[in-house]
Amino acid sequence: MGKLSNRMWRLLGSQSSRNQSKSVALIKDADAHTTWAAELEDDAFASEAQKLDIGTDRDDRAKFLALVREAADRTLDMRPFDVQLQGALRLLENDVVEMATGEGKTLAGAIAAIGHVLEGHRVHVISVNDYLATRDAEWMAPLFAAFGLVARAVSENSDHDERKAAYAADITYGSVNEIGFDVLRDQLALSPVDLVSPKPDVAIIDEADSVLVDEALVPLVLAGSTEAEVPDQAIHDVVARMKNKHYDVDAEGRNVTLTDEGAAFVEEELGGINLYDEEHVGTTLVHVNIAMHAHYLLERDIHYIVRDGGVHLINASRGRVAQLQRWPDGVQAAVEIKEGLSQTDSGEVIDTITVQALISRYPTVCGMTGTALAAGEQFRQFYELLVSQIPPNTENIRVDEPDRVYDTKANKVEAIVGYVQEVHETGQPILIGTHDVAESEELAYFLDKAGVSTVVLNAKNDAEEAKIIAEAGARGAVTVSTQMAGRGTDIRLGGSADDEEARAEVVELGGLCVIGTGRHDTQRLDSQLRGRAGRQGDPGRSVFFSSLEDPVVTKNLAFKRDPVSQSDDGSMGAKGIDLIEQAQRVAEGVMLELHANTWRYNTLVNQQRDIVVSRRMEVLTTDIALDELAEKEPQRYAQLIGETESLAGESTDADETEADPGEGASERESVEGAPAVDSSPAAPVEPVDRVVLAQAAREIMLYHLDRAWADHLAFVSDARASIHLRSLGKESPLDEFHKLILDEFATLPTDAVENARTTFREATITADGVDLGTADLHRSTTTWTYMVHDNLFASGGAKTLQGIIGIFR
Repeated sequence: MGKLSNRMWRLLGSQSSRNQSKSVALIKDADAHTTWAAELEDDAFASEAQKLDIGTDRDDRAKFLALVREAADRTLDMRPFDVQLQGALRLLENDVVEMATGEGKTLAGAIAAIGHVLEGHRVHVISVNDYLATRDAEWMAPLFAAFGLVARAVSENSDHDERKAAYAADITYGSVNEIGFDVLRDQLALSPVDLVSPKPDVAIIDEADSVLVDEALVPLVLAGSTEAEVPDQAIHDVVARMKNKHYDVDAEGRNVTLTDEGAAFVEEELGGINLYDEEHVGTTLVHVNIAMHAHYLLERDIHYIVRDGGVHLINASRGRVAQLQRWPDGVQAAVEIKEGLSQTDSGEVIDTITVQALISRYPTVCGMTGTALAAGEQFRQFYELLVSQIPPNTENIRVDEPDRVYDTKANKVEAIVGYVQEVHETGQPILIGTHDVAESEELAYFLDKAGVSTVVLNAKNDAEEAKIIAEAGARGAVTVSTQMAGRGTDIRLGGSADDEEARAEVVELGGLCVIGTGRHDTQRLDSQLRGRAGRQGDPGRSVFFSSLEDPVVTKNLAFKRDPVSQSDDGSMGAKGIDLIEQAQRVAEGVMLELHANTWRYNTLVNQQRDIVVSRRMEVLTTDIALDELAEKEPQRYAQLIGETESLAGESTDADETEADPGEGASERESVEGAPAVDSSPAAPVEPVDRVVLAQAAREIMLYHLDRAWADHLAFVSDARASIHLRSLGKESPLDEFHKLILDEFATLPTDAVENARTTFREATITADGVDLGTADLHRSTTTWTYMVHDNLFASGGAKTLQGIIGIFR
């Protein structure tokens, strides 16, 4: 049943073999143009490519394949295999292609990028980290140059000018984080020249399942400095002294709550207060819950590490320090207090966007990964993408041994150490994939005690990653790595030196031996780890060791009676394998539902953001702000341009409209506490030039629009945090969430405009522009970006929003 079910899931997201047959036939047609391409001079490739209509003309597309194959051979010394061209063709058809590790996804993606540019598009190649983005842009640059194209990369270290240059290139490589942060930073622009990120066009996503699935729910945040409440050290001291009886942790390990005994303990320790009275329920109790979250749910060397005097989160899917991630809602500061460190600013959220929403901005999306079919349902459901499986260039001869399952973690570790000793004695290189920092260090300790020397790669030394991986395939190497599945680089047999004798020796020993210390929550990540062995027809083998105490089991299965091993070593045999596979299927189902739920909740907020961004771009790039404010505040506008006298005593149509008690009456009204429309400050000494006045109006309107959006995001965050209480009243949390944020958003456009009218009347505007500071309107002088390390839930339909879309028009 399990195998049938997995096959059905795979088929849901896969393309038909008919389309693959078309690609194969086209590659054969390209062979007829091989001689033509080979006879071209190097400087003729670009001009010949420009003549081709690869979008609609089949023969031109075949010529393109011949051209790009010859160009890659000359510029990179890499002649693409048929399967690489096949992958590029499916990328040009906007599929997600599955190509095994070592099959040349980077070159296939570059070929597809060239094809998309020749069809008139601007291409972003989106990767999982800066290293891969920069490496691939530099690596493929000679091929792009052969076609007269320029490729550049954006990274965390790129300055404003470098970013503009990178996005102006034909092909831009960048990590999903950096591209997303540039989109957010553009929301601070006060002039069109400040804009960096261009209108999205084509996205080719490397490691597509990591970006579109694993990272898709992570919000990217733009924050600004603000005066934040300092967490109470006394509360943390009390929480740190709690006993197990004082709190309960749910089965998923996501929530911790006070027991009655715990509440009594906290109340007494804090001086006999009542946590649930009006004075404390919204403050002290909240801080207690946050402190408990930090102390009892977040573990050092599992969820974070402490390095260089700071708390650094660990990206669970990549095994690296998440440089720009932090926890929301005071949790970050709580962990810093727990570790005795100085607290970092939490700030105010100015704007935020999920990776899902970021990618959905692109009209055309395609991608590549080694494990696309397993994520096919997510691709189809959330992105309307289909998957094409590309066969390997050389048959995979890796031996995947059956899982070895044990009753306890201790027995599992003992078995792993014994297995490693046995393999290591032969000289065969070993890669051990662990789940977290603590596990990697613990296993390395036991192996060292057993006489096996190891190299450990985890979030504490991820700067050494390239060097460590380069030698992981050398004879006798034993590498212990966290989340090898998320590292995106190949391991060469024989080590880093280009030594055929060393490679042949390791091949003779059986290639790389991959050991997993436990199943992941999804089979896809297991497959990525296995895929580190057996690249391009290399020999290799893989085996997973699991126990019934592994998180994937304890979180997803419940036993009336714990299964008992019949073996002295604690092995569970076939029954244990069945239990592990069952637990993983449950975990995959939970993850799919989590993604679907998060998508539903975020969809409406994303649509609201699109409305605000559209309005902001209109204000930023046109004079609509001045036009609107001049219409609504004609006397103030007349003062500013020096025409006050010409209006004095005149009865205009605008005056009559304002005097009308009907529809026009609303135009007289202003926000609460504002002076009447005809009450303005003294006219400036000198009339203000229209260009200067237009920029002043623009800055006024943008300030209040940005302020309204930041306030709305704060409201959304509060609503999301408390919405679970709605289910206690048998109401639909999703429906209530939608109702709350729709009602709140409905007033945002008019509030922003009315506040802008008040500022336009009252602010000092001179030939030098507007001085918002005198009106006590201050933008954050310090801003920063980060990713929220949190699973935000979400849910679906939001058609009632359509009625609001026209408000700004």
